[in-house]
Amino acid sequence: MPHSKPKLTFSQIIHMNVGFFGIQYSFALQQNAVNPIYKFLGAENGDLPLLQIAGPITGLLIQPVIGAMSDKTWHPKYGRRKPYFLAGALLCSLCLFLFPFSQALWMAVGLLWLLDAANNTAMEPYRAFVADKLSPQQQPLGFLAQSFFTGFGQTLGTISLFLFQLIPLFNKQNANNIPYWVFASFFLGSFCSIGSVLWSNRTTPEIPPTEEELAELRRKKINIFTPFIEIFHAIKEMPANMWRLFGVYLFQWFAMKCYWDYKDLTIAKTVFHTTDSSAANKLYQEAVGWGGLISGWTNIITFLSAFILVWFARKKGPKLVHLICLLLAALAMFTFPQISNKYLVFIPLIGFGIAWASMMGVPYLLIVNDIPKTRYGVYMGIINMMIVIPMLIYSLVFGSIFNNLLGKEPTHAIYFAGSFLTIAAIATLLMKNTKPNEETVIPAGSAH
Repeated sequence: MPHSKPKLTFSQIIHMNVGFFGIQYSFALQQNAVNPIYKFLGAENGDLPLLQIAGPITGLLIQPVIGAMSDKTWHPKYGRRKPYFLAGALLCSLCLFLFPFSQALWMAVGLLWLLDAANNTAMEPYRAFVADKLSPQQQPLGFLAQSFFTGFGQTLGTISLFLFQLIPLFNKQNANNIPYWVFASFFLGSFCSIGSVLWSNRTTPEIPPTEEELAELRRKKINIFTPFIEIFHAIKEMPANMWRLFGVYLFQWFAMKCYWDYKDLTIAKTVFHTTDSSAANKLYQEAVGWGGLISGWTNIITFLSAFILVWFARKKGPKLVHLICLLLAALAMFTFPQISNKYLVFIPLIGFGIAWASMMGVPYLLIVNDIPKTRYGVYMGIINMMIVIPMLIYSLVFGSIFNNLLGKEPTHAIYFAGSFLTIAAIATLLMKNTKPNEETVIPAGSAH
C-alpha cells in the first residue's frame, strides 16, 4: 500500500462502510434469533451454550487465519481483501436464507456453523479493507461511520423480530414449528448481507501495493502454513498491554454470552410470566419479539453514544471510559431481571447500550498504538481470538454451571453475567493508556 493515502470525500467513506450494515444484521440474528429457533425445535435451556459453540470456534480459527492471509494477498483484478469478504458475504447470505427451513435441531446447528464461518470470513478482511483506505486524519470519521452502520445493522436485525410479528400473516407456523416472522427476518438479512457488501465492493476500489510491497509479496509466497506462522510470531511478540486486554476480555465476553443466551428466557419469566418456551406458547414468541425490541433499543443507544464516547476517551483516557461503561453494564444486569413492567425494563438497559458502544471500539484505543501497521490483519485476528476464547470456555462449561449451580434459572444467569462484568471492570484498572500516533488505525470492534 502507498505511504500516502488520498483524501476521501464524506460520501466515499460512507459508501465504503455500508457493508458493515449487512454483516452486523447477520450477527444480530445470530445473537437474538438462533436460540429461539433452537427452542422451537426442542432444545433444552441448559443445552444452549454448547449449541452455540460454533461462534467461538469459527472465530478462533478463521478470523486470524483469514486476516493473516489477506495481509499477504494481492490480485490485479480482485485485490487484497475483496476476495475474502465477498466470498464470506455470499455464503452468509445463503445460510441466512436457508436457516428458517431447518427441519431438525441438527440442521439448525450445522447451518450456524456455516453462517458463523461465513461471517468471520467477511468481517476480518473488511475491517482491514477500510483501514487500508483511510489516512490518519480521516480515521476518526471512518470509525464513526463503522460504528453507525454496525449499530444500524444490529438495530434493524433485532427489531425485525418484533416488527414482523405485528403482521398477522407472519404469525402462523410451518410444519417444523418455526413462525413465519422468523422467515421474514432471515430473508431480509439474506438480502442485506450480500447487497450491502456488494455496494461497498462496487463503489470502493482497493489501493494497490507499491512495487516494493509487490516484490515482498512475491518473495514470500503464501502456503498452508503461512497464516499459522504469522499468528505464532505475532503472539510471541504481542505487546504487554494486549495481554492485559485479554484479562479484561476473559470476563467481559463470557458475561456477554450469558446475557445473549438467557435474555429472552429471562424476559419471558419476569415480564411475560411464563417458563414455557415451546413453539406453541404465544407468550414466549412475544417475549422473543420484545427481546428483539430491547436489543434494538440498546443498539440505538450504542450508535448514538459512540460519538460521545470517542470524544470522552480522548479527553479522559479510554481506560476510565471502559471502566465506567463496564460498571454500567453490570448494574443493568443486576437490575433488569427484577423488573416486571415490559416498558420499564428499557431504562436500566440504557447503561448496557452505552457499554456496548465502548466494547465495540474503546478497548482498541488502549492497544492500537502498539500494533505494527504492516501486521494489522493478523493482530486484529488475534484480538478477535481474545473475544472468542472466553466464549468457547463459556460454551463448554456454562451448561453445567446453569444446571447444577444456578438452579436452571435464566435470571441467575443474568446475575452471573453482572458479576463477571464487575470483575472485567476491575481488570480494566490494570490496563495502560497509550496515545495514538500518526501511523495507527482506530477500528470499530465486533462481537466476533
